Amino acid sequence: MTDTAEVLMDVPGLQALLATGRHTVLLDVRWALGDPHGREHYLEGHLPGAVFVDLATELAAPAVPARGRHPLPPASEFQASARRWGINDGDVVVAYDNSGNTAAARAWWMLRSAGFPDVYLLDGGLAGWQGAGLPLESGAVDAVPGDVSFSGVGMPAIDLAAAAGWAGSGILLDARAGERYRGEFEPVDPRAGHIPGALSAPTTENLDGAGRFLPASELRRRFEDLGIREAIPVAVYCGSGVTAAHEVAALEIAGFRAALYPGSFSEWSNNPDLPVATGTAPGMPAGT
Repeated sequence: MTDTAEVLMDVPGLQALLATGRHTVLLDVRWALGDPHGREHYLEGHLPGAVFVDLATELAAPAVPARGRHPLPPASEFQASARRWGINDGDVVVAYDNSGNTAAARAWWMLRSAGFPDVYLLDGGLAGWQGAGLPLESGAVDAVPGDVSFSGVGMPAIDLAAAAGWAGSGILLDARAGERYRGEFEPVDPRAGHIPGALSAPTTENLDGAGRFLPASELRRRFEDLGIREAIPVAVYCGSGVTAAHEVAALEIAGFRAALYPGSFSEWSNNPDLPVATGTAPGMPAGT
């Protein structure tokens, strides 16, 4: 079973790490659907030394219907961004936000996917730091450029074709809110509903009331109740591949390795030839 220490770092753990003097890069990844003011929030107050990461421009390529709202950027561009943030080979990186790590998980997943090993999510995020009575600083931090070189692929991902048939031999999880899965509400994508065969597993159910991840045992029980087992392939999507990374992190904490579908429903729903299911039932996977 995966050790949660590979994913999460709590506030006391971060304090202890900083006290050792090991070079640690803090990434502030504040972003939320419908709130374009992440940088302004960062400038008002952030963890001392934290660098702001612009999810829309540094953790994604420009939106195109054929690839979704937040397609992954080219590897060379992502490496250049990571160097601007001050990351060197051998550093520790801790990412956080103020929304239960639902945005910061995108940075975590991308760094892990690029083969960078020592990256963590700050459990509880900004609120957890403040709740411990620790100070914030305001203004921008300009990092000394780093020299990190990414080594390859460290996390699995799937494309649209694989997502279409995934539920036929594995489990495909939809990490969006239940009303979007059921097709009752769709604020941004061209069609409402879900990929046929997918199961509803909202990201919000990975967290407790304080925005911290549930204990590993509770997360494991949650996913086992959805039918997930060690031998069953699991993949996750959301609206645009952002909060799905949070679900992948929760699965990792629970001891399950899962693939991310980066294009997610924003890519799927832009293809009029692909079916969309509505309601509480998964529906039939495409091609069956």
